[in-house]
Amino acid sequence: MRVIFMGTPEFSVPVLDALAAAHEVVAVYCQPPRPAGRGKKDRPSPVQARAEALGLPVRHPVSLKGAEAQAEFAAFKADVAVVVAYGLILPQAVLDAPRLGCLNIHASLLPRWRGAAPIHRAILAGDAETGICIMQMEAGLDTGPVLLHQAVTIGAEDTTADLHDRLSALGAGLIVRALDGLPGLTPVPQPVTGVTYAAKIDKAEARVDWTLPAVEVDRQIRGLSPFPGAWCLIGAERVKLLRSRIGHGDGAPGEVLEGLTIACGTGAVEFTLAQREGKRPMEAAEFLRGMVLPDRLD
Repeated sequence: MRVIFMGTPEFSVPVLDALAAAHEVVAVYCQPPRPAGRGKKDRPSPVQARAEALGLPVRHPVSLKGAEAQAEFAAFKADVAVVVAYGLILPQAVLDAPRLGCLNIHASLLPRWRGAAPIHRAILAGDAETGICIMQMEAGLDTGPVLLHQAVTIGAEDTTADLHDRLSALGAGLIVRALDGLPGLTPVPQPVTGVTYAAKIDKAEARVDWTLPAVEVDRQIRGLSPFPGAWCLIGAERVKLLRSRIGHGDGAPGEVLEGLTIACGTGAVEFTLAQREGKRPMEAAEFLRGMVLPDRLD
């Protein structure tokens, strides 16, 4: 098939690779380069960098609402467009341009966790499973009918980073299956019940509140890892907590029980990977060699 690929972050790269291996990718659309690093020089997105390495034509319009941008999109005469974490709303003229429409790879089991941060929200909510849906796109926010889906279990110590990588690989395989089956796949409308929205993660959610139950603190640490990273104060230093598990013991909220096990409102959490300011992430044993914990964390 003639495929237009639309994506921007690292999550989208394995999908681009899978499509390029199986079909003719006639254009890659992504967000424009953004200032990054200490020098704040424009840096291409992961998708742009990968597309250029593959020798694929790249487009990064700031909007698709104008007639010129829409005409350029239509001129590729694509059979289908595949969209995953692109970052722009697609106007109806763009949705209608490919012969078989636009397909979205969404990292949840729709209609649960429509929206911007489905992986984070699934872990934060304590969901037992999540997955990938291949959805026929329409004007609403992740409301289109589902062509294929596959579930994965969320492990007791999974972080957003862990789940991100598994779901990205799963999406790459599932979209190739979907394209192989088009146009014979039957679109299944999403249920009207069970709809939830995965709001964008706010950095204000990241500070750990040790008065909460241990299960909630553990989900917060894992769900916000690696970005923005749940954090607490150890003395006067702000430390990111990047991996955790449910610990043993009880005490006053924030009390250091043993090693890196901290008492919560009920129960305790043990953090197993942490990052001090200006340093790389460290496993528990290395972290404890370089820092003496006080009796209580803030």
